[in-house]
Amino acid sequence: MNNKTTKPLGSAALLAKNPTPKQLKTMKKLLTTLCLGIAMTTSAQTYLDPNAPIEDRVKDALSRMTLHEKVAILHAQSKFSSAGVPRLGIRQLNYSDGPHGAREEIDWNSWNPAHWTNDSCVAFPTLTCLASTWNRELSALYGNAVSEEFAFRGKDVMLGPGVNIARVPLNGRAFEYMGEDPYLAGEMAVPYIKAAQKNGIATCPKHFFLNNQEKDRWTVNVNVSERAVEEIYLPAFKKAIKEGGAWTIMGSYNKWLGRWCCENDSSLNGILKKRWGFDGAVVSDWGGTHHTDLAAWGGLDIEMGTNTNGKTIDKSLGYNTYYLADPFEKMVREGKIPMSVLDDKASRVLRTIFRTAMNPKKVIGNMTSEAHYDVCQKVGEEGIVLLKNQKNILPIEPGQYKRILVVGDNATRSMSYGGGSSELKTKFDISPLQGLRELYGDAIDYAQGYYAGKAMYGKVEKLNTDSLLRLKNEAIEKAKQADLIIYIGGMNKNHRQDCEDGDRENYNLSYGQNELIAELAKIQKNIVVVTFAGNAFATPWIDKVQALVQCWYLGSMSGTTLANVISGKVNPSGKLPITFAKRQEDYPCFQYGEEGYPGVNRQVHYKEGIYVGYRHFDTKKVQPQFPFGYGLSYTTFKYGKPTLSSRYMYDEGTITISVPVTNTGKREGKETVQLYIADEQCSVDRPAKELKGFTKLTLAPGETKTATMEINVDDLKYYNEATHRWQVEPGRFKAIIGASVTDVRGVAEFEYPAK
Repeated sequence: MNNKTTKPLGSAALLAKNPTPKQLKTMKKLLTTLCLGIAMTTSAQTYLDPNAPIEDRVKDALSRMTLHEKVAILHAQSKFSSAGVPRLGIRQLNYSDGPHGAREEIDWNSWNPAHWTNDSCVAFPTLTCLASTWNRELSALYGNAVSEEFAFRGKDVMLGPGVNIARVPLNGRAFEYMGEDPYLAGEMAVPYIKAAQKNGIATCPKHFFLNNQEKDRWTVNVNVSERAVEEIYLPAFKKAIKEGGAWTIMGSYNKWLGRWCCENDSSLNGILKKRWGFDGAVVSDWGGTHHTDLAAWGGLDIEMGTNTNGKTIDKSLGYNTYYLADPFEKMVREGKIPMSVLDDKASRVLRTIFRTAMNPKKVIGNMTSEAHYDVCQKVGEEGIVLLKNQKNILPIEPGQYKRILVVGDNATRSMSYGGGSSELKTKFDISPLQGLRELYGDAIDYAQGYYAGKAMYGKVEKLNTDSLLRLKNEAIEKAKQADLIIYIGGMNKNHRQDCEDGDRENYNLSYGQNELIAELAKIQKNIVVVTFAGNAFATPWIDKVQALVQCWYLGSMSGTTLANVISGKVNPSGKLPITFAKRQEDYPCFQYGEEGYPGVNRQVHYKEGIYVGYRHFDTKKVQPQFPFGYGLSYTTFKYGKPTLSSRYMYDEGTITISVPVTNTGKREGKETVQLYIADEQCSVDRPAKELKGFTKLTLAPGETKTATMEINVDDLKYYNEATHRWQVEPGRFKAIIGASVTDVRGVAEFEYPAK
């Protein structure tokens, strides 16, 4: 033991002109300690420094949080918010339903409207309509505009866009999704996501995954082949994550592999986080969590909406009772779940907070601006699909007909209300009848014709038989005096129509519309049918009408948008993102009895595998009523011969395909040129062709432009279930250029050579 005493280093010594070497050494230690102290004081502010790298902010904040604070940010604190860390000045996350507009404000602790007077929004066209534009630039405009409204409302996470695949034409929620093809859905989702997140609003693509029906959505287990999962049901989500960079993602209600998708290790950890490298937060659908241990280990990060109306209504069911709340904290404290699992979840939530609520570049935003209504109208105008136009009855010039009769409940119905969680409270909605009257004036007369009722607490108001007959007879009598009939019907946002938590009962239009249209067509041959709907439906009257215009749901500017297309002010350019079958039974999901849909004993079997939508109709040679990618124009287009930059495809290279397109009509128009790839020789079954590219051209009369698209080796691959890998086999391929999947305009062949 060293008993030698050392003289303390005092202030006088520090100020000495000639300090000893030992004093110098001690001074250096003190200065180092002092600098470290200053650095530590500075680092305490790292998580609050908006200019610091996000990962530094996350790491610093996490190091300063208690176990309880880490758990507290993993679950709801109200219906549409989750906690921050008040002690550290870390903000909460505010959520709102999308993806077509910012939902009306909801009470803190219940599903009741808060009755604010400043939460009216723009209702943008539904995502099926957006997909029908086949226009990536419009998708970016949409994402920017809608996210500005979310930002102005103080929201951080927008629950959308939806990219589930349209497997079942009866799906009540299909209007929120982007059609039946994973390539199209992914391509249209990416610009939306990028534009929204540039504004500091996290998108939350949903519902991950296999949420392809609303019937039994809470309990049904999906049995599906590995190949179908990889080729059909995952690619749009993968693009949303890998290319769009989505910051959050929402799990679905249904099960896969016997486990609920909000606590499914195989999908959330195995695919999403490990394989795709997703660094954001997985958010449960509201009420989609069922266990603490499975949610903890299964990859869920934020639990929302589980079995509670909030603290003020029933304290026994407070937010602290959530699976990822007190029960989760207890398991961590007992060592049953390691701290690393908690830290990973908390880090993902913090990352989301710093990207949104505490992002210095988050925009202030605005609501119901002229620019937003302009985007609404543009998307609607390009999303409307002209399905039939016999003898060019459309467009209709003002003054062309003296007596125009508008018939149909949808002519006056607001399509912003109803539909479930995507219901919107709008500043105004221009109805179809209003838009047509503004254009055609006194030439317009109206008869309701049928009654769809209003959705009230899951039920629909009904009229008695006499009242319904009276409406029908009124339309028939007025039709006898009309020079032209514009029938405006289709579906609506009532339960068991286009609405969450319920599927349609059958493929026909409801409320006796098929019979009404047929009777009106007998009276007046000049009849144009306009349909609002989020999915396909039967058209048994199609040969009896002159025109069919599919509008999806057009949002706040519905009437103006429709009038512009009907009158020819805007030339329709929409193309179908789904297949319209002639009969319900033509869809593959119905060909396997109840096992195929809606399931037996809560088990549904996707026995059609990869043959969903046009892949089935095209490959099995089932004639549709209207094929995928189809849509007419008021002008005509001539395609030239496609050419390839190379006759050979190699792993690291690309082939450019070019095709000249000429507007041969008298109006400016837009044409979507579609690229499909066909594998000529393969050891496994493959679809006749698959969409792998598209581009939209704007052409003046007589103008020619060249459409160019690139093909890479991934466009040739299929998923091999034996090796659990994507692969391509050497052989010949066709690059098929089409105006739809069935309207082939040119073919060019190339080869993937053997190595």
